[in-house]
Amino acid sequence: MSLHPRLEGITVLLLDAQGQTMRALKPGLDQQGAKVSLAGDFAQAGVQLARAGVSALLLDVDSLEETDFAEFVKLQKAAQGAKIYLLSSRDDLDATALGVTACLKKPLTPQAFGSLLAKELQQSQGALSQVDPLIEVLRPYLLFRSEKMRRVMGLLPQTAANPHGVLLTGETGTGKEMVARAIHNLSPFKGGPFVAVNCGAIPESLIEGELFGHEKGAFTSAVKQHKGKFEQADGGTLFLDEIGDMSLAAQAKVLRVLQENKITRVGSDKDISVKVRVIAATNKNLTEEIEKGSFREDLYHRISVIVIHVPPLTQRKEDIPMLTKYFLEQISTEGGMPYREIDEDAVEELTTYKWTGNIRELRNVVERLMILSNNRITKDDVIAFAKPIFR
Repeated sequence: MSLHPRLEGITVLLLDAQGQTMRALKPGLDQQGAKVSLAGDFAQAGVQLARAGVSALLLDVDSLEETDFAEFVKLQKAAQGAKIYLLSSRDDLDATALGVTACLKKPLTPQAFGSLLAKELQQSQGALSQVDPLIEVLRPYLLFRSEKMRRVMGLLPQTAANPHGVLLTGETGTGKEMVARAIHNLSPFKGGPFVAVNCGAIPESLIEGELFGHEKGAFTSAVKQHKGKFEQADGGTLFLDEIGDMSLAAQAKVLRVLQENKITRVGSDKDISVKVRVIAATNKNLTEEIEKGSFREDLYHRISVIVIHVPPLTQRKEDIPMLTKYFLEQISTEGGMPYREIDEDAVEELTTYKWTGNIRELRNVVERLMILSNNRITKDDVIAFAKPIFR
């Protein structure tokens, strides 16, 4: 338990090329409840900022060279939303001229910096306490800086707090499942399982058994009892992806479960009570499907108390640099591939494309660029290896 919990929910990034000053500050900030990370150069700091959620950045100016100024300017852009503090033995630095929150004088104690952070961030503390965990559960697909995504993010805490029906709409690959996971992890159901099922990938003849389970001997291949997705998700969240592809017969049975909180396995006449939070998603226009007679209107009203539209990547292009850098790191770490730096003009080139597959497609392109590029990913690499997919 933190002795000074006033910094709980605040994430601090300490940048020091030499390391001594920041290593001395870190334990004291940790004790005050802050989540603290260290970076030894601008590249490391940029990677950590790409993960989002950094509340404050403290940079030891004395450890830097004058030639680092251009990198500092890039870092300022990457640190949008974070407060930036410069630490120096000099007393002639102008925070306004440098575009930072404040210039601090050495020596700086963890207690003094912690008190400053608590004061500076007090007004936004309520927002931070919601946004920081939200960013954690949304990674990787919903890293964002765009205003469109900010509006989506703003809906999630209140949406998660109540158990009413949620319908997520949007194109394939926009990250609807990640939004569903975020809602689950922010909700009273977070202690239970999160079970996802793609309704469009299950043959109509099998979907009833998949959702509701079956008893042994219920049909020829039913050699043992099987618990369906509703039972598996009991006490947690069931994510019904592509619900617009579900047959009318299956829709009727899902509606019954939502109304009565009971399921019946195939081959049984016994009701089983379940407590499940259902989140549905679709890339179809369900009101048009209702008019065509292929989707039940009563089920639609049941699952769409709250409707959240996840925008396509073409409407949030300012998020592409952050997502690109995150995927570079993720693929390198999880896939065991050598990390590749990417030139700024290469990232700019990526923002000009029409991402018909959205974020899922961006990740695939980043992985291809890591495989086919040399030491750095250049604009020429992007044109050679990514552009043909789109044009």
